Order: sequence, then C-alpha cells, then structure tokens
Amino acid sequence: MKKVITYGTFDLLHWGHINLLKRAKELGDHLTVAISSDEFNAIKNKKSYHSFDNRKMILESIRYVDEVIAEENWEQKVTDVVNRDIDVFVMGDDWKGEFDFLKEYCDVVYLPRTIGISTSKIKKDLLHVK
Repeated sequence: MKKVITYGTFDLLHWGHINLLKRAKELGDHLTVAISSDEFNAIKNKKSYHSFDNRKMILESIRYVDEVIAEENWEQKVTDVVNRDIDVFVMGDDWKGEFDFLKEYCDVVYLPRTIGISTSKIKKDLLHVK
C-alpha cells in the first residue's frame, strides 16, 4: 500500500482544498491529513474559525481522506513520515522547497494551487461584504 500525507489548517474549506486532497489521494492508496491543532495554530499566531474537532470532522467526511491526525509542532513531520511509513509527502506549491529535507525519507511533491481561491481570499472578500 502506498501512503500519502499532507498538512494544513484546512479552515474555511473550499474547492482548492478539495482539489489538493483529490490530487494527493491519486498519488497513493491511503491519504493521511495532518491538521494544525488549535494550540499549534496559537503558536503560529493563527486563529481558525472552526475548532480542531470540527475541522477534523469535516475532513473525515471527505471521500479522499482516509485518516486525520493532529499536527502539534513543526518538528512532527519527520516523525510522522517515519512512524507511519509514508511514501509521499504532499503540499501546495506555495511551499515549494520548504520540505525538501523530507526527501531523505520519502518522495516530496508540491502540487499547483487552485487558481482563484484561497482561505485568505475568502476572509478578505468577507470583510468587504456590505
């Protein structure tokens, strides 16, 4: 079985997230999604609209996702890849090069972002709704 993993906050889920998850799943047989815990988001000075538990529930309902785990810290990626016997690490290409250190343990793939959508864009657009 070929195992794939990706990481993210996955707040305000949109079709760009779904495209990423679908393409990630196409790279293997089992897709694990590691989502930032609320505590880790606080360390990163990020605030999610949805709680960790709600984001986890939403992701678990997506057919491309086989497993959802918590990301608690920056260093966790190597441990996850090794302990879960991961074959492919996937991230959006806005992170290109940032995770090349994982090539020692698995394949690293940076997928192109979906044009025209992002969580940041949604938040910005909502601020301008009258």
